[in-house]
Amino acid sequence: MNMGGAVWVLGAFVLALGVLITVHELGHYAVARWCNVKILRFSVGFGRPLWLRRWGKDQTEWAVSVFPLGGYVKMLDEREGEVAPEEVHRAFNRQSVGRRSLIVVAGPLANLMLAVLLYWFLFMQGVEEPRPILASPPAGSVAAMTKIGAGESARKVSGVAVNTWSEFRWEVLQRALNREVIALETSDAQGGIAIHRLDTTHLSGDALEGDIMQPLGLRLMRPDLPAVLGNIQAGSPAAAAGLLPGDRVTALDGQSVSGWHALAQGIREAGAREIELVVRRGEQQLVFRVTPELMAPVEGETKPRARIGISVRDDPELRRNAWVTVSYGPVESMRRAFTQTWETSVLSLRMMGRMLMGELSLKNISGPVTIADYAGQSARMGFEHYLRFLALISISLGVLNLLPIPVLDGGHLMYYLAEVIKGGPLSERIMEIGQQIGLTLLALLMALAFYNDINRLISG
Repeated sequence: MNMGGAVWVLGAFVLALGVLITVHELGHYAVARWCNVKILRFSVGFGRPLWLRRWGKDQTEWAVSVFPLGGYVKMLDEREGEVAPEEVHRAFNRQSVGRRSLIVVAGPLANLMLAVLLYWFLFMQGVEEPRPILASPPAGSVAAMTKIGAGESARKVSGVAVNTWSEFRWEVLQRALNREVIALETSDAQGGIAIHRLDTTHLSGDALEGDIMQPLGLRLMRPDLPAVLGNIQAGSPAAAAGLLPGDRVTALDGQSVSGWHALAQGIREAGAREIELVVRRGEQQLVFRVTPELMAPVEGETKPRARIGISVRDDPELRRNAWVTVSYGPVESMRRAFTQTWETSVLSLRMMGRMLMGELSLKNISGPVTIADYAGQSARMGFEHYLRFLALISISLGVLNLLPIPVLDGGHLMYYLAEVIKGGPLSERIMEIGQQIGLTLLALLMALAFYNDINRLISG
């Protein structure tokens, strides 16, 4: 990855992290203030403050700290220092179990509500996506055995209407996780309706780890456009080599290029080695040498993808036939936003459960390097895709923090539940042991995530 690409990825990642952490901590802060708990510090990041200011009648410290992977709201608490007699009623530890629980749960709920708001905006705004038009399935696949033909459009998945490829894939994924027999309703170019039954009961755990559409043989039909360049990404290998919008690629490494698919496939398979492109520019025939940069593998693949920073020139007629923009009114958008957030949260928990049971590999756990790369890729794809990425990561952050692990918000809720059952607070010793266990689990989780990140970068 070149310097410009690295800066883009880092910027997209830092922005996402800053938004998600700030929203999470503002949830804690807002409810604590509502409960009249005194706030000593609101920090985005851990460690030594890089920036610090005091505001408000309580002179709360607002800080941005050196380690950005998290944040905290420090409240007045007798367990952490001396408290003036006149302020004892404002200490966190003096609040009822109900109030403490509300303050703790407010952070994760703030992340989930952020996802709802982002999805609400996206559903109202509308995002242009591919129509669910199916390509010819591979021989021997589940889709091939049910006689799905090229050009058929998916209409319903087990009775649920789908308008876009992402909606189609989401419905298929949820039913595949349940090992259901999916009733897929399709229509052909003449308007004929057919019902295909896709049996997912035999799918292995490995099949569920990547793109579920591949093992089922469900592929998006992509019209093969001419290999004419549209946008050239600034700072990309293509820009550095001198390629321009409107250039038509006729050959790659001496092999004739029939269309955009052949060009894209050739670049992906080249890896990091230098490639030679023959280009027609007006009446000129030019030769360019370009060295692709490697990106993290996309979902369902194991090898990193090579790219040079080009996109295909738009064809309005083909776009009208193959793409659709779906948008809804404010009320329907809000309903769909809540549904999407709920279903994604449940899916996250189910995937975590399958990993704990050994049904899915722990290699699916991603760390900050992979998340940063996805942040950069989604930002390059456009504002709407970046907002989708933010919503998904915000849900993941909210769900993760609700897990009953000491040091996480869910761990504190577990303590409060035990306090209600016991009829009094837990002993300091039990709390310390819990903290040590929680920190150990988080350290192991982070080590595994970093290992997976490094493994993806090194071995692909």
